[in-house]
Amino acid sequence: MSVIIGIDVGGSTTKIVGFKNEGGERKLITPQFIRANDPLTAAYGALGKFTDENDIQISDIEKVVMTGVGSSYVKRDLYGIECERVPEFSCIGRGGLYLSGLDSALVVSMGTGTALVHAERTGRNDYLGGTGVGGGTLVGLSKLLVGAEGIEHIVEYAEEGELANIDLRIKDITAKSSLEGLAGDMTAANFGNVSDVATKSDIALGVMNMVYEAIGMVSIFASRHCGVSDIVLTGNLTRLGFAERKFREFNGMGYGVNFRIPKLAQYATVIGCALNAK
Repeated sequence: MSVIIGIDVGGSTTKIVGFKNEGGERKLITPQFIRANDPLTAAYGALGKFTDENDIQISDIEKVVMTGVGSSYVKRDLYGIECERVPEFSCIGRGGLYLSGLDSALVVSMGTGTALVHAERTGRNDYLGGTGVGGGTLVGLSKLLVGAEGIEHIVEYAEEGELANIDLRIKDITAKSSLEGLAGDMTAANFGNVSDVATKSDIALGVMNMVYEAIGMVSIFASRHCGVSDIVLTGNLTRLGFAERKFREFNGMGYGVNFRIPKLAQYATVIGCALNAK
């Protein structure tokens, strides 16, 4: 058995995946992630855990491919295995296309911050830029405003929240049911209508809504620039149920785009990393 391992050493989590060659076909080995503050500990720990749980011998590994901000700290080969380093943005694009099955798309990586890549099956991966708004924003603002520690607590708060106590909506500023084709429930201003009775749950939901709406609108503008309508969402922020609901709303707003969250979306970058092996 010949296996290619991909490792994405990120700012908060490290992800690992494998592709094994069976009968001339590359088959995906279920990805995993670990949390570690030190990138070296994360890289070695991820490889050890992954090989042990999947009964992979060191001699089975053909190559280790690495990407991510923390990969630069790994100066040597891992356990004597050849390491290849590939640019993160090409991994984002290739992984997004692989998981979605598309030939062309805007691939959006929603991690601590957000990166946007115009990807094509031909190998084109154009980094378009991004925004500092992302998971780090969600966690940081929620900690400051409601004292929520971690995503799980933020989600618990937000489940009981009411956006009407936080956001200014189109229907709040017009007597009509809509305004120039904009639905009444659409946001006119995030945190533009904070009520005196707003609860911690309302605030947590407001922060979550603002983060996803900011990412959604930036993605729509970028997709128009590229001339593509399919937008593939990847990264850790895709795991929250709110993401699926919010981007389903975007699809119905008449922007002419199709947001997709494929299966294993949180692992798109590391999957693209392994697929980028020379």
